[in-house]
Amino acid sequence: MLRRRTLLSATLALPGAAALAQAQPFPQRPVRVIIPFAPGGGTDNLARLIEPLVNRRLGQNLVIETRPGAGGVIGTEIVARAEPDGYTVLMTDASFTINPGLHPRLPFDAEKDFVAVTMLASGSSVLLVHPSLGVRTLQEFLALARARPGQLSYASGGNGTGPHLAAELVKIQANIELVHVPYRGTGPATNDVVAGHVPLMFNGMSAAKPHVEAGRLIALAVTGEQRNPGLPDVPTFDEQGLHGIEASSIWGIYAPARTPEAAVLKLSQSFAGAVTDPAIAQRLEYLGFTPVGSDPATHAQRVAADIARWRNVIRTAGIRVD
Repeated sequence: MLRRRTLLSATLALPGAAALAQAQPFPQRPVRVIIPFAPGGGTDNLARLIEPLVNRRLGQNLVIETRPGAGGVIGTEIVARAEPDGYTVLMTDASFTINPGLHPRLPFDAEKDFVAVTMLASGSSVLLVHPSLGVRTLQEFLALARARPGQLSYASGGNGTGPHLAAELVKIQANIELVHVPYRGTGPATNDVVAGHVPLMFNGMSAAKPHVEAGRLIALAVTGEQRNPGLPDVPTFDEQGLHGIEASSIWGIYAPARTPEAAVLKLSQSFAGAVTDPAIAQRLEYLGFTPVGSDPATHAQRVAADIARWRNVIRTAGIRVD
């Protein structure tokens, strides 16, 4: 009888113990951050910069893990299949919104298998030309391209990359014809444009700035609604009359679908608070990033809009991966 009473008491106590465990505030252990690219790239560098402040805001450490491969698909799939408890998140760039249109058979659904946590930052893309092209404004370049259809080429780091799609978007919006020259990486592409072997390209702000300031390349326009502090004298596409060139890179945090709302909110507040901290924000702006720190709903809206935009550009331009 005593043994039966002991078992009954233990059984009745179980729901209370489970509820107590669930009531413990998130997080109770380190949070794993999967970056689907090789170490040393822009996303990895951004993660290392904000890591100490995120750790303090979370009350737990981040464990940053790079899992490169297939243009970000491998690392992204790892997070899609992870336990939806908030302890595994994805940190990635615009490839998250480009890949759905580029790969018809992804092993995950970017919108259904993830919940958007926060948009950390954005980064302007810059249209660059070699001085030998003889143009110094966007309108001069467009006039030259229309006078020489199919004769001007542009470089990129490869098919389906952000700079490639940005150039294709300009082609569509401006109704001009350019020839794509894909390279195996942005570095080699930049080197050939600086050398004058290819006359133009899109590039990120941090990579473009040294060449523009040294006079090796001319910046004609930047993407985004406002001028970028990295090159404040370079006007936007909108300012120069070419609208719809929304091709800025974005960096964001994503958690597996069905992650508890409380965990998503805590993650969002911690990461967003880190990038908008004045000291961190100043450093990010110097590196060419624009700090954002959006809430989950706003980030989800941006993701859906970017997926639709890039899918349309990819379909219209007939882009295929290598």
